[in-house]
Amino acid sequence: MTTSGYSYERMFAFSPPRPLLSPELLAALRPVSLPKSRTLPLGDPWRALVPGAGLRRGSTVVVEAPVGLGGLSLALSLLSEASTQGHWAAVVGVDDPGVVAMAELGVDLRRVLFVPRPRGAWAESAADLLDGVDLVLVRPPSRAGHGVARRLMDRVRERGTVLIALSEPRAPWPLPADLFFRVTQAEWVASSRLDARYLTVRVSGRGEAARGSEHVVVVPNRRGRAEAS
Repeated sequence: MTTSGYSYERMFAFSPPRPLLSPELLAALRPVSLPKSRTLPLGDPWRALVPGAGLRRGSTVVVEAPVGLGGLSLALSLLSEASTQGHWAAVVGVDDPGVVAMAELGVDLRRVLFVPRPRGAWAESAADLLDGVDLVLVRPPSRAGHGVARRLMDRVRERGTVLIALSEPRAPWPLPADLFFRVTQAEWVASSRLDARYLTVRVSGRGEAARGSEHVVVVPNRRGRAEAS
């Protein structure tokens, strides 16, 4: 909330798009050539579970899970293959993303920008980063407003990037997503330590994904990776 009484979300909903990244940083992040593919690659097990085996540029992906049921791990695993193939990503609104766990999931940390505490300016931070990265993972601090979500999704389509929004059932993303991952159950398998976490995930969305399907995946397995059950 600003001193004048307006929230950052309200400001974002009515202000025109304005890139804040410096020209030098944009030059470092922007690919040297235009993207040749209309999709960004996915690793296992997601490439076998998502229509087209990738994330379509300009799309919004929602990962919904109750607190503690592996939603963040799932969302981060969606970044891994793209980052290892040279695509830039940003993680916004995650105080402690767990960089060791991210590396074990296969995420190339050299290709990830972190904005851990944007607070009320999370939407502005995410929108500004769309000018220089291929994927933005964002976790709003509370339920996103309809207008804020709409403007951010419109900008994602305009920039040809991918937005991954992490939400909870009590604070769901307010608009339909192109691709939707809902974690309905999580179970850890342990011996002398926590060995693996089995997630029951329903995948749905638009187009071919509209039919919906349910799968059990392991995130993470004993090596820290994501894999099919």
